[in-house]
Amino acid sequence: MKRIAILGSTGSIGRSALAVVDAHPERLTVTALAAGRNATLFAEQVEHVRPRAIAMATEAALLEVKPLLRAQTCHRVGVFTHGSRGLAEVATQPDVDLVLCASSGTAALEAVLAAIACGKTIALANKEVLVMAGSLVMAAARRHGVAILPVDSEHNAIHQCLHQRLPEEVLRLILTASGGPFRDFNRQALERVTPDAALQHPTWRMGRKITIDSATLMNKGLEVIEAHYLFDMEPGRIDVLVHPQSVVHSLVELRDGSVIAQLGVTDMRLPIQYAFSYPERWIGALPPLDLARFRTLEFLEPDHDRFPCLGLAYQALAKGRSFPIVLNAANEVAVAAFLEERVGFGDIPRVIAEALEAHDRLGASDPRDLEEVRAVDRWAHERSREAVGRLQSSLRG
Repeated sequence: MKRIAILGSTGSIGRSALAVVDAHPERLTVTALAAGRNATLFAEQVEHVRPRAIAMATEAALLEVKPLLRAQTCHRVGVFTHGSRGLAEVATQPDVDLVLCASSGTAALEAVLAAIACGKTIALANKEVLVMAGSLVMAAARRHGVAILPVDSEHNAIHQCLHQRLPEEVLRLILTASGGPFRDFNRQALERVTPDAALQHPTWRMGRKITIDSATLMNKGLEVIEAHYLFDMEPGRIDVLVHPQSVVHSLVELRDGSVIAQLGVTDMRLPIQYAFSYPERWIGALPPLDLARFRTLEFLEPDHDRFPCLGLAYQALAKGRSFPIVLNAANEVAVAAFLEERVGFGDIPRVIAEALEAHDRLGASDPRDLEEVRAVDRWAHERSREAVGRLQSSLRG
């Protein structure tokens, strides 16, 4: 029996993970849960899986959950906690074997490092953890002999294609992208995109922020950075292809010219189950992929002129050091401002580019610990908020 802790249980990945656990009750059990502020759904999940430790983002949310739980459930839960410390406490419980990091943003960074230090296997569905602190996280994993298993469908596909292959056999990694809802829009049409339109992803059902990232192709840029750290691959050997059908989740090109691809249905339960079952393969609860239904599989080069966020991510990765931290923070600020209709869709890469240029002028650092990572992150958020304010002023003017 593999014992699981889920960080971010009320999000789309967390809910899919619980469905995988339900499909394999003889193999999986949830011993710890953490969520944000959705007290009602979280209480239902706690009643369903009856974990021994739970955490929420705030004390107020935790106090809202307790009255929703039965007395016997409260008695079984030995740990009620909250905040970033609460995440770490849930992730490091003695009866946890594997931690699924599915929480959004960077709140779980400390929890992931704490879990690694305790020897927990990490199933990673959070891009920001590696984008912000990839060197620190991967060094800690090597030091403690901990496996980092990717849950993102693209990195999960690469992990499957690379299985037991020697590094010198691999020529390049190829990440696929759906292209989002605006892949055929010209630059003028992209400037007029609204948040409601950008939230209509053609393939996946995801959270608001990641859906906007998919529309700008920044999601793929963050995945390039993540792939660099996960697979120790140089940026010049990580490519992106737009694949609208989302059947081929990623590919690996070998030095002899062979290309290995992983195909599957567009359902996150597949990569989650792979991470939970690894190195075994279990029977899945999903319908098989019906290839006959897809008459055509398209692969296109991404258009960097229309979607500059992807190029900005490559630039940040090439510069290294603290630049990916700035990229991630600026993107968070810009996407939030777009969703609040304070800036336009085309302003997202402008905010990011301005933050990266300002950081370059200031002089990038090479963060040695989490405190230094957080300091760069705070600076980048503040700098990007200033850029958003200037854009708003120009629009009003």
